[in-house]
Amino acid sequence: MSQKLNFVVLLGSLRKASLNRMLAETLPRIAPEGIQISLLGSVGAFPLYDQDLQDQEMPRPVLEMADQIRSADGVIIVTPEYNYSVPGVLKNALDWLSRVTPQPLARKPLAIQTVSPGMIGGARAQYHLRQILVFLDACVLNRPEVMIGQAATKFDTERRELTDQGTRDFLVRQINALAELARIMS
Repeated sequence: MSQKLNFVVLLGSLRKASLNRMLAETLPRIAPEGIQISLLGSVGAFPLYDQDLQDQEMPRPVLEMADQIRSADGVIIVTPEYNYSVPGVLKNALDWLSRVTPQPLARKPLAIQTVSPGMIGGARAQYHLRQILVFLDACVLNRPEVMIGQAATKFDTERRELTDQGTRDFLVRQINALAELARIMS
């Protein structure tokens, strides 16, 4: 039997009714056997990046999240697309995490998931996020890519649940692929 894996989810949205939050909350429920998935704390707890603040003392939420990422076998970033890119709050969190030593995302298996009401499902945000993650030396899973477009047809917002079975099955494929990458890298 393979070792049990622990993945953490970094959510790039602050909105309580966010479709991306609904997706992130779905992941622990659909995790394949042998994989545990848990959500990290809110990136909204991070102050705006300021080197003067960093020089005084690294904020506790940053250090706590860095420790959780470092101890995880893999990371799943779930984020919306804002203005053809990543939300500022996610970029801010990554900027803070990049200043932690040892770097928590370096050589860390990582998958990206985006949700959008539009047709292309956050593809532009994913491409920008991949550029950022190159600098952080994260090992980003290339395929399968999860870009959930036309999200209104795939979620029950009243129950806050991803209801589209084909999408759920595809997510499981990506989680399994991330698990395979994590096992190769361990």
